[in-house]
Amino acid sequence: MLSTALLTLSIIAAPEADQGVAADRSHVYAIDNYAIGKYDKASGKRVAGWEGDPKLFPHLNSCAVVKAELVCASSNYPKVPMASSVEIFDAKTLRHIRTVSLGRMYGSLTAMDWHEGNWWAVFANYDDRGGEPGRDHRSTTLVRMDASFRPLESWLFPDTVLERFAPKSCSGFAWGADGLMYASGHDRPEVYALRLPKAGATLELVATLPVPTEGQAIDWDPAEPRLLWSIDRRAKQLHSTRMPPL
Repeated sequence: MLSTALLTLSIIAAPEADQGVAADRSHVYAIDNYAIGKYDKASGKRVAGWEGDPKLFPHLNSCAVVKAELVCASSNYPKVPMASSVEIFDAKTLRHIRTVSLGRMYGSLTAMDWHEGNWWAVFANYDDRGGEPGRDHRSTTLVRMDASFRPLESWLFPDTVLERFAPKSCSGFAWGADGLMYASGHDRPEVYALRLPKAGATLELVATLPVPTEGQAIDWDPAEPRLLWSIDRRAKQLHSTRMPPL
C-alpha cells in the first residue's frame, strides 16, 4: 500500500450516508438504499431529498452525476437470482425520471460511471448473503457499455484486489482524471487504482491507497483536483480527502 498522510478537507453530516456518495461542482449526494440527500458542499446544508418505495427501490448502491442527471446503480440485493437496474434522477430536484432494467447480467450492479463516451459498470458477486451458487467474489466484473447500456467488453479484477474484497465485492468506483479507475471494496479503508490491460481480460493494479473511511461507493470532486469523496456509514458522514498523485 502506498503510504501517505491523509488530509481530510471537509466532513458533512448526512443521515443518508449508508451506501455511497456522488459529487458535482457545488453539491454532494448521500446515497441510502431507497433515499438520497443533496447537500451544499460549502455550507453542508441539505437542499433536497428523495425517498422511494422500498418495494420498487430495494437497494440503491451508488450514483454518478452525468450532465444534469444523477445516474444510480440499483439491485435487488440480497434477493436471488440477482437482478439490476439503472435508476435516473434529475440532479437538481432529485425527481425520479426513468428506469433502465438490466435484468440478470454478470451479477449485482453496484457502481457505474460515464467515461470516454461509454458507460462503465461493476457487477458484484458475493461469497455469502446475496450470492448465487457457482459464483463468489472472484466473479466480480467490470463491463464497458454503450450509451444504451448494451455490454461491449468486460474484465475481471486482479487476485490482489479480489482478496481484499472477499467475502464481499466492489462497492464503488470512479474514473480519475489521470485515466485510472479507482475502486472501493465493502469495508476496508482503502481504494484501488486500476488500469485496463494492454492484453487479456484482467485489470491491472497500479496502487492501493489508504482513505479515512471504510468501503462503500466513492466519487471524485469535479471542481477540485485529486479530491475524493467517501462515506463513514457508522457516523453518517460524507468525507472529502486530498489524494496524492500517482
